[in-house]
Amino acid sequence: MAQTGPLTGAEIVCESLLKEGVDVLFGLPGGAVLPLYGALAKYPQLRHVLVRHEQGAAMAADGYARATGKVGVCTATSGPGATNLITGIAGAMMDSVPMIAITGQVPRPAIGRDAFQETDVTGITLPITKHSYLVMDVADIAPAIKEAFHIARTGRPGPVLVDIPRDVLAGDKTEFIWPEQVDLPGYNPPTFADENLVSQAAELINQAERPVIITGHGVLISQASQELLEFAEKTQIPVVSTLLGISSFPTGHILDLGMAGMHGMAHASLAIDQSDLLISLGMRFDDRVTGNLKGFAPNAKIVHVDVDPSELGKNIKADAAVVGDIKCVLQQLIPQVAANVHIDWLRHIDKLKGEHPPTRIRETKELLPQHVLRELAQVTKGESIIVTGVGQHQMWAAQFCGFQEPNTLITSGGHGSMGFEVPAAIGAKMGRPEKTVWSIAGDGGFQMTMCDLATAVENNIDVKFAILNNGTLGMVYQLQDLFFDKDYFATVYSGNPDFVKLAEAYGITGIRVTEQSQVADAIQQALEVPGPVIIDFVVKAVDNVYPMIPSGQSVNQMMEEPWP
Repeated sequence: MAQTGPLTGAEIVCESLLKEGVDVLFGLPGGAVLPLYGALAKYPQLRHVLVRHEQGAAMAADGYARATGKVGVCTATSGPGATNLITGIAGAMMDSVPMIAITGQVPRPAIGRDAFQETDVTGITLPITKHSYLVMDVADIAPAIKEAFHIARTGRPGPVLVDIPRDVLAGDKTEFIWPEQVDLPGYNPPTFADENLVSQAAELINQAERPVIITGHGVLISQASQELLEFAEKTQIPVVSTLLGISSFPTGHILDLGMAGMHGMAHASLAIDQSDLLISLGMRFDDRVTGNLKGFAPNAKIVHVDVDPSELGKNIKADAAVVGDIKCVLQQLIPQVAANVHIDWLRHIDKLKGEHPPTRIRETKELLPQHVLRELAQVTKGESIIVTGVGQHQMWAAQFCGFQEPNTLITSGGHGSMGFEVPAAIGAKMGRPEKTVWSIAGDGGFQMTMCDLATAVENNIDVKFAILNNGTLGMVYQLQDLFFDKDYFATVYSGNPDFVKLAEAYGITGIRVTEQSQVADAIQQALEVPGPVIIDFVVKAVDNVYPMIPSGQSVNQMMEEPWP
């Protein structure tokens, strides 16, 4: 129930969160933010999830936001609490995830005096947020939070920081006045695109003989998967995906080519290379997709659609640069593009698939990570939410786990944060409790944030944790193997814990798998056990991810599996 009469700053924060529809927030208390925690006790509508490390709060808020489409919220105290949020905030910025980070700050008279746990967190976060607020007056809290949510969720989404000194949270009271509108001069994110630019793009599409659609995270953010499907099927243009665009188009669709780029499907990267038109939707042309910019899609014209005008022409010059929300722009494009068949082009791509099979697994009695993920894909049928960190396990998940529904792959893309998978899976499950959520981790990344197993246990968050345990920092080891004269320094673990005993220490089920024949039964057992479960898949120690286009190279330098 809403509080009445003059309110403290902390109470105004809570009232503001309720106005924005917040139902859960992730955080860890400390001295400067304690007034907010005192107020939260009066607001049972706001479920606070106590994490074991502030980094986990930001990453859980990220996973929650991606799974739900809502704004994720995290909290921390000043100084180390705020700086511990930084990795998660930076990841949200890189991957365009709407997030609000609320931090306590030392009292106003202590600011600038090197007070205990004082850090200029607004200064630190300026490069990794859409905006940062330092709220110095209790009357400014509600307007700041209203603006923060508006900025975080509109246009190209991203994180916003709201830093509030302790005496502003706990000092003078004032009436809670919620602004009905946001007035931000100069901030006017686009929706529908200029019709002349849309017509220019449609003309290029209608003229193309070898077109390819590249989907990025922007398709998912704008909830444009249905429009994308309609557009692709009308034009019969094949669809490739960036890592963050996976799940925007159904895996296994006749026009689906899978992920392209550094560890994407060989036929997808070759299709881009041989295309005469790329229709790029909500993606950044980052280096993991393009490789060497000079050698990228050398014969293709470019239609680039993005809500963020700063992305257009940043890496690749576009022949038609269309600023607008992907969903709106596709609605404009669909009536203007001609129904087509592109028979010769699609037959050629089928030939590429035959010459470069997408997901073969070599014959061996050893337990490979690919075996685990293939079995997981068969059990989940592309309907579960898969959450990964960064590294080999991430690439294998992208290659082998099919995705039928939007926002069912949640991964640390641009920032590439190890450890993301554990707290982000917790956040995703909190946001989508009806979905099965799998956290796929390497043993290295898992150990970075496994403290938040306690968060899952304490809140009975039913996440299934699959550890691909190879005793190495797999992707770094692979780079050493291929490009650093096999100098395997600081990438082999000799002190891993017993992950089954670790599970038991937390009071949850732990399962160990060492053979291929055990994989399916272990996955099924985990699904039947209520609450969190850890499966320790003891996989082959060294196994490289293929295909691979080396960093800075082009598709002509692609390395494929060296089959015997």
